[in-house]
Amino acid sequence: MASPFLKWAGGKGQLAPQLKVFFPKTIDGYIEPFVGGGAIFFYLRDLERIKGRILLADINEELINAYTAVRDNVDELIDRLSIHKTMHCSEYYYIIRADAYTPGVEGAARTIYLNKTAFNGLYRVNSKGRFNVPLGSYSNPSIFDRTALHDASSALMGVELAVQDFHQSIAQAQTSDFIYLDPPYVPLSVTSSFTSYIPGGFGPEDQKELAQCLKEADRRGVRFALSNSATDLVISLYDGFRKKRIHATRRINCNGLKRGYIEELLILNNPVSTASSRKSRVSHSRRKACQEATEISPGVC
Repeated sequence: MASPFLKWAGGKGQLAPQLKVFFPKTIDGYIEPFVGGGAIFFYLRDLERIKGRILLADINEELINAYTAVRDNVDELIDRLSIHKTMHCSEYYYIIRADAYTPGVEGAARTIYLNKTAFNGLYRVNSKGRFNVPLGSYSNPSIFDRTALHDASSALMGVELAVQDFHQSIAQAQTSDFIYLDPPYVPLSVTSSFTSYIPGGFGPEDQKELAQCLKEADRRGVRFALSNSATDLVISLYDGFRKKRIHATRRINCNGLKRGYIEELLILNNPVSTASSRKSRVSHSRRKACQEATEISPGVC
């Protein structure tokens, strides 16, 4: 079984069994515009649900470079990670962190090493795009697993990897495709956002643009599912779509007492139908969405 080789804030490994019941049984084409740790991709790949092309994308160049190295040069990557594991200490961590990112296997090894040794596995950059997470308090961090990397490499064979924003990924979707999206979440509070994985973060205007792109994809008959926080903004942005409540565990918080169960939303559009039944489908979708939205936030409809 292939599994994520990176830690990632908001990773969906624990939620995959909950989410899969809302996904198509057979996926002709699969697209993830915010691949992150790739937990849903690896889970669906293991279930053999994806039968056609696969596009994994992200705006984060370092992340996609790491995926590319695992897919294409896993043995060389393991050799370089072995050096990092041997040299690891506090001084070495900050020396590697200070080095500029470079594409290729060496850069991928740096990305994975920092990911496995940084505080909480968090990926965060400053306004200049430089990684700035402090060293985590691990006595003996597991920097890599040779077997797990080979399994991930096998799962990624034949997969298209792209550095691109969500506009481009969604625009490529065809009627037979299914898109799963796990964007940076709308924060629950002003202090709860971990979205600075690119300079400038992912703000309200980005969330609005994402919703517009998905509405256009829906008009083209593309199926999608999107995870986000259970906030008024998310409910309003996806008015008319199905909303399912999902219970997740908060793992990344500097205050251990604030780690626990939280509620997320899974936003879905209806299965693709023929043009002749389109009007009826939309009407049914809106009635059902109102019922579900009212359960989540009374008075929404």
